[in-house]
Amino acid sequence: MDTRTKIVTVGDAGALARGPRPVAVVTGHFDVLLAPYARELARMRESHPGALLLVALTPPPEALLEPRARAEMVAALAVVDYVVSLEEGDAEGFLAAFNAARIVRLEDAHRQDMRELIEHVHSRQSA
Repeated sequence: MDTRTKIVTVGDAGALARGPRPVAVVTGHFDVLLAPYARELARMRESHPGALLLVALTPPPEALLEPRARAEMVAALAVVDYVVSLEEGDAEGFLAAFNAARIVRLEDAHRQDMRELIEHVHSRQSA
């Protein structure tokens, strides 16, 4: 299966919200895909049986990966049904118009994790 077919436009994601199945939404940067992120997505899937799991990618402050690469990486996870890339500042409007079963925002956690990862790499290089 080509998991890139899970990557949808903002309009397509909005259509999912109006569909017959409930939708659980997770927003985040996913600039680096860490095991805890995959576990969080799996927990969302388990806690909302029957719901579609949509991941809305928000732009990180200093991206390591291009938006398409981040989308493809997240779409490759079996627990994810759809992925949409949002532009800077689009998340609030997108979520306000989205009637989701549940919304989980991970941007703050992702920023903190990236800071810790960068600090760890720098400390290893200077040791």
